[in-house]
Amino acid sequence: MTEFRTRRPSVPVLAGSILACALAAPVQAQTAQPTVEELARRLQAIEQRLGTASAPAGQTTDANGLADLDQRLRVIERKLDLQAEEAEARVASTPVVSLSASKGLSVKSPPPGDVELKFRGLAQADGRFYIDDDAIPQNDTFLWRRAQLTLEGSWGPLLAFRITPELAGDSVTLLDAWADLRFSPAATLRIGKTKSPVGLERLQASNATEAIELGFPGELAPGRDIGVQLQGEFAKSTVSYAVGVYNGTVDGRDAVTTNPDNNFEFAGRVFVEPWKNDANALSGLGFGIAGSQGDKEGAGNNFLPRYRTPGQVQFFNYRSAVIADGEQTRWSPQAYWYRNAFGVLGEYISSKQEVVLPTTGARQSLDHTAWQLVAGYVLTGEDAGYRGVARPNHPFTVDSAGWGAWELVARYGELDIDDDAFPVFADPNAVARRAKAWALGVNWYLTGNFKLVANYTQTEFDGGAAAGADREDEKAFFTRAQFSF
Repeated sequence: MTEFRTRRPSVPVLAGSILACALAAPVQAQTAQPTVEELARRLQAIEQRLGTASAPAGQTTDANGLADLDQRLRVIERKLDLQAEEAEARVASTPVVSLSASKGLSVKSPPPGDVELKFRGLAQADGRFYIDDDAIPQNDTFLWRRAQLTLEGSWGPLLAFRITPELAGDSVTLLDAWADLRFSPAATLRIGKTKSPVGLERLQASNATEAIELGFPGELAPGRDIGVQLQGEFAKSTVSYAVGVYNGTVDGRDAVTTNPDNNFEFAGRVFVEPWKNDANALSGLGFGIAGSQGDKEGAGNNFLPRYRTPGQVQFFNYRSAVIADGEQTRWSPQAYWYRNAFGVLGEYISSKQEVVLPTTGARQSLDHTAWQLVAGYVLTGEDAGYRGVARPNHPFTVDSAGWGAWELVARYGELDIDDDAFPVFADPNAVARRAKAWALGVNWYLTGNFKLVANYTQTEFDGGAAAGADREDEKAFFTRAQFSF
């Protein structure tokens, strides 16, 4: 469709036209050109519309009339200039509000635009179904896995922030609540509650993980923690780091609201992507190492972990009388590689904790380990990435050729409990020594905001049943509908 627009003549052009007509009037009277009096009447009508004062009546001679017209046109020109300046000022002071499928809702201050608020959301509705669970029955269920609304933004070039409450579950919890002081790309100080910089898969956004639930290394890595963290990147963004001091949290869980034992934990990570800025087969390769160290002293869930399968069923915990009493250290080599439609992620983690059984005085430093490999291939040709498949080339539409993006996923991993945990610190007839799990899944990205997921996971155990027998295999089929913006 062709768009036609009319353009209003500028003030100088209008003034020039009126004056030209006025000057030409005495010479071309024989051609019925407007007289000065007629132009004055027309100009008076314009003045009334603009709200400017008219000249006194009675000035009808050519000389006085032209002088009068010139003065009155100057008033109109100044009036229009002031109105244009006011309009520009209004535009300059009006915030910019934008809404898009990829970036959500944002409000940006007028130029220079150094204040910005962004609103994002994530909703995940899951279905969990367990097969052949005769010995250890599990409840098949539908649930809201996540329901998050995020407010983030910047307040000038120095300050950025994020607040994310979790609305799913029986109570509201606070996931992220931090403020960044951005001194430079190489040095940003983060204060508040954020993800601990240890687990590679745990650091992925919740809407970007290839499988529905985290693998075994995520059970040994700390979750979100409260503290102070220095982070940044340098060498043309090929090297990133994070180091900080935190309250400390147990394996696989977020920190509680306060420091439970008056001890702090130090954690750090260095990750390198040497060929990130090159257009070659290694541009999507990244590798690094992370770790943490701190003391824990106490009993219960705030000090000692329990470990779960990818099917979210607990298979290991300590005896109730055991307490954490000493140093905990973690270290985790990790890497990923993404090349066009293919991607693979791998990580290993060791979590070592000193524990004691007060009733006997037995003390031991127990070292539990886990590892996994996750591979994915996008059948429809979109690029795979650590941040997920960003947007399908042909979003799904009804009665059209668009079918979205389809990704196949496979995962294998193991979690090994230190042999010295049995039988003093853990009951071999109730918890397993080792768990090995494999999974297959399919991700259907209908649009850049909506995704459907299906995973089948099977976990095998060593030990965990009476008389030294193996716990029965766990077979879980999980589904997810996810909407994010």
